[in-house]
Amino acid sequence: MTKNIPVLYKKFCAVVCEHDGDKITIQFQTAPASPGGKKAQYATQKVREKDIVPLNTTPCSSLDALLLYTDGTLSAKIAEAYELLASDDETARAPLSFAELADLIDASLSPDAVWCLFNSLTASLEFSLDESALKTGTLAFIPRTADEIEAIKKKQYAKEHEQEIHDAFIARLKERKLLPEDAAFMVEVENVALCRTEKSKVMVETGVTQSPEKAHKLLLETGIWDMTKNPYPTRYGLSMNSAKEGLGTPPEEERLDVPQVAYAIDNEWSADPDDAVAFDGTYLWVHIADPACFVKPDSSIDKVARNKGTTLYLPEGAVRMLAEESLTDYALGLQERSRALSFRILLNEDNSIAECAVFKTFVNVQRLTYAQATEQKDSPELKPLFEIARRNLERRKKSGATNIEMPEIHMSVDPETKKVSIAPLERYEADAMVCEMMLLAGEGAAYFAMNNRIPFPYVSQDAPELPSEVLPGLAGQFKLLRCMHKRSVGITPAMHAGLGLALYSQVTSPLRRYSDLIAHQQLRAFLDGQKLIDKDTMLERISQGDAASIAARKASRLSETHWKLIYLLQNPEWQGTAVCIDIKDSSTALLMIPSLAMQATIKGIANVSLNQEFTVRARNIDITTQEVEFYTVQS
Repeated sequence: MTKNIPVLYKKFCAVVCEHDGDKITIQFQTAPASPGGKKAQYATQKVREKDIVPLNTTPCSSLDALLLYTDGTLSAKIAEAYELLASDDETARAPLSFAELADLIDASLSPDAVWCLFNSLTASLEFSLDESALKTGTLAFIPRTADEIEAIKKKQYAKEHEQEIHDAFIARLKERKLLPEDAAFMVEVENVALCRTEKSKVMVETGVTQSPEKAHKLLLETGIWDMTKNPYPTRYGLSMNSAKEGLGTPPEEERLDVPQVAYAIDNEWSADPDDAVAFDGTYLWVHIADPACFVKPDSSIDKVARNKGTTLYLPEGAVRMLAEESLTDYALGLQERSRALSFRILLNEDNSIAECAVFKTFVNVQRLTYAQATEQKDSPELKPLFEIARRNLERRKKSGATNIEMPEIHMSVDPETKKVSIAPLERYEADAMVCEMMLLAGEGAAYFAMNNRIPFPYVSQDAPELPSEVLPGLAGQFKLLRCMHKRSVGITPAMHAGLGLALYSQVTSPLRRYSDLIAHQQLRAFLDGQKLIDKDTMLERISQGDAASIAARKASRLSETHWKLIYLLQNPEWQGTAVCIDIKDSSTALLMIPSLAMQATIKGIANVSLNQEFTVRARNIDITTQEVEFYTVQS
């Protein structure tokens, strides 16, 4: 390179002093002259040719001439060049080399002016430096679109008038009359409403208490959020996206072929059948989906499942613990043959478990709804299952099992209209039958794990202190419910008093419960003669999964209440029957509204009795605090 060729070195202006072989000596300024008389500072450096980018092919007068050159007309000339390019559709967005652009702006430009031109282009609205080209040693600029220029102008205006714009926004917010562009200023309020932060300067300036409920209310009042917005999963730190990483094709491995048909019995809207049952004349078979054949302990999929704890079921849809696309290969009855982890159970005459064996299997599965299975309860295939279930319930009751039945509903939300639908959850005999089969599988798995000294997630519950007499109806069921203790998950076998079982573990839902998935991982490791997860690691992982599961249950419960209130707002003429389940004082009663599966406290009523029925309506609904006032009306 010729001496005094101007170059760009790490975006600094420099000139070539000497070119010796593959090394080039350049000079650049390290500090400018100061007004106090301090001279400019310079340095020289040996660089490789690839480390610099030429600004021009013609030598300049000197480095100082480059740095000191000014031209007040360049901005106008750059704008004129841009207008010429903008009129040509073919070149309007094509990168132009610095040399081409310099000729277009001013063909007679002095060699000493190139650094001034480079800075003017870099600072202009009309052009942006092509960073990708610069990495290859080419100096080029890209004309911006009109929209990009307008966006930059707005950004500059906002920066120059930041306080003025902010004050105008706060004034509009106080009047609850926001403009569409104000949504950007409300992000911090959303973060408070979603429990991502506790503080909001905007809320302080507006005179609103900094709480999730007040933030939620402010977002509704300003139209930033629609009333259907459900904040509760996010408040509990839960993702609203199902797991992404798919399980892949199940591995080929030796499996036992189970010849007879097994029945996957569930609600008609179920999309993830994970259990099926059958009786072969000797053994009860409970077949469970087998995702653990692919999900290895502490794998990336396992860690995601552990952090989720469970599939989050919301009225607006399910957020799955395992990837949605995995259901086809791993749920039961969705393929011609299903892979399962199967529990073969031999029962004693009193229906207690005499023997439980575990197999990796291929199973032929037929899907039935609870209604269909109930209709077929006397068929040769299903009748033995219903009989086993009846005997098992009797056995558990003798051991102190507490059976509680409170109203349940099925609620769904139309994804387009956000209209809420609520219907009573109809119970069938098949519901109870399948429940008993799952309890037998959990009990059998627990005994199998204990007998084989497998570190395992056991589920236990302390015995309740039940009243000597239980009232009939919902009041009696509510009394029993309040007597029950919370269940515990740990690695020590213990009684589950509420179920009337000396030993119990949950193993029947590995597609949607992490504790079930890790139980399957242990059982498979034992069957394959592989290393088991040790006790300490097992306890740590089930504790993490259980904590996430508890958060999911809380978010699910609050989400259900949210959508129930939306339902009442969408149906202002609603009225329904309520049943007194508890009397707090002479004028205050706790009611259960079966059609909503919802409790309500009503004050100001006298001479009320347990199980007394009322017709009620709703008013003063506040979805931000989840408060609603129910009042009695004449039926």
